[in-house]
Amino acid sequence: MYGSRRAGARASVAVAGAALLLAGCFSSGGDSDKGDGSGSKVTQQPKNSDPFWVNPDGNAAEQVATYVKAGKTDDAEQIRKIAEQPTGEWIGPENPEQEARGFTEAAEKADRAAILVLYNIPHRDCGQFSQGGAADGNAYRAWIDGVARGIEDRPATVILEPDAILHLVNQCTPAEFQEERYYLLKSAITKLKSLKNTKVYLDAGNAGWGHPDQIFQPLQLAGIDQADGFAVNVSNFYSTQDSIAYGKQLSAKVGNKHFVIDTSRNGNGPYTAGKADENWCNPPGRSLGESPTTKTADPLVDAYLWVKRPGESDGTCKGGPKAGQWWADYALKLAKASK
Repeated sequence: MYGSRRAGARASVAVAGAALLLAGCFSSGGDSDKGDGSGSKVTQQPKNSDPFWVNPDGNAAEQVATYVKAGKTDDAEQIRKIAEQPTGEWIGPENPEQEARGFTEAAEKADRAAILVLYNIPHRDCGQFSQGGAADGNAYRAWIDGVARGIEDRPATVILEPDAILHLVNQCTPAEFQEERYYLLKSAITKLKSLKNTKVYLDAGNAGWGHPDQIFQPLQLAGIDQADGFAVNVSNFYSTQDSIAYGKQLSAKVGNKHFVIDTSRNGNGPYTAGKADENWCNPPGRSLGESPTTKTADPLVDAYLWVKRPGESDGTCKGGPKAGQWWADYALKLAKASK
């Protein structure tokens, strides 16, 4: 119901970022060229409105280069709509310190902040498309410690554990694991907030899943008071207007906390023509939403972010590849449908 979240962060990207830094391949302004003379350069957005880092080696940037080489210049320009926006870097399970360091070092070099998504809670996604997560609580705490060591004092905005709270509310997470999950989330917030320049937003669902009355107490139990705020609409499609309304209702119940909205694919709003339990999974006819920015329509909204990376599959539904894998055709449709 809530969507497959895995966004396919690759250790190779983080390693490549660190290697590029050492080689001096990032300019002081954060611009980068693929180095193949193909005109597929990917640049940073203006810092005053969008202080987040654009990964010059992401899947969308690679697709731009592929299209340019193939002479598909129109398609390349469409995918550039994705490639030149900052998107969340989903930290993988195996090398959290290395990945977090690679992304944040590359972002700092470009004078930007990295957006990191942490999605490794034990018993993740209740056996759906993105099932998995850390083996147990000890493994998860060690993983969070690795992420923190990788970030250090560099600027980072962290989206913490999509679906983890919702699956407590809807009882999808077995009862015997619920107390541990609250503890792990609270401990993760405490650890990450001990870092000098890290902001933490705990996932809090979307405008279509239920009512804020159902989730505000679980958010409190998970330590929302220590976080910078919460995130809404992660990997989903609800409009920015509806997301703001939902977020403001919830904020009023948790000490007027600020929030961020995932606008990556909400340009046409949610899909309602299919099965209710699959409307979140690679729905057709969707569009890119508002570009990432800290200049939002409401003072409680700290930023519009592209937490889910547009063009990466929600799962093996509607002809899509595995969750988190790049799907060029879907990315192209998202881009062409946007303004």
